[in-house]
Amino acid sequence: MRLLQHILFWVLVSTFLIITFGQADGDFIKSFYFVSFLLPVALATSYFFNYWLVPHYLLKHRYFRFGLYFLYTLIVSVYLEMVVLAAALIVLANYNYQNLNPYSTNLFLLTSTLYFIVFVNAFVLLIKRYQRKEHLLNKMEEQTEKNKVEQLIVRVDRQNKPINIQDLMMVESLADYVKLHLPNKQVITKEKISELQDKLPVHFIRVHRSFLVNKHHVSTFGKEDLLVGGTTVKISRTYKKAALAALES
Repeated sequence: MRLLQHILFWVLVSTFLIITFGQADGDFIKSFYFVSFLLPVALATSYFFNYWLVPHYLLKHRYFRFGLYFLYTLIVSVYLEMVVLAAALIVLANYNYQNLNPYSTNLFLLTSTLYFIVFVNAFVLLIKRYQRKEHLLNKMEEQTEKNKVEQLIVRVDRQNKPINIQDLMMVESLADYVKLHLPNKQVITKEKISELQDKLPVHFIRVHRSFLVNKHHVSTFGKEDLLVGGTTVKISRTYKKAALAALES
């Protein structure tokens, strides 16, 4: 999905440039070829600025180095634009300066257009970073709230039954029902394990499609299985990476 978003962005940018340059002299074919020459410069500048300079220097408050490298980037991009103009003069204008698109001969306009694209891309990335940060903050708040819960209320024999979360060792899935493993008994209630997982604190770890274990009750664990309250539970391949990371943290 992320790759498709990048492709769509650059298709829109290319279309905009082709139409803009093409309107200057009515030659959209020549405009297409000129944009094809210019696009690699725009791509390189945009990705270097947004994926290297910004995260490595600007976001880390290394402003002097950011300004210095940005100046270098500006100089290199202007030089590359001059190379593009030289290529356009040879290939598209047959060494005749008058045959060049009037917009394409304006180096200041080309540089302004190039950095307008760079900063539009930067703005889009800034919005995405903000959304990701908001999502992480919301997730952390949800996890904090879940960690405060001390009891789980379940329906047993048509009545509500409180379960002390710190005593809950393991949840075992039985299709549309779950079996709650407690130190001295087991409780069966009609609920799906995935829905129950959303209600429990983060120290309840999914190790198998049918098992959710309380990390605080795990006696021993390896790469293939673990021991909870005297019961051996297999760690499935699907959940292995995340489960072992959670158990080791």
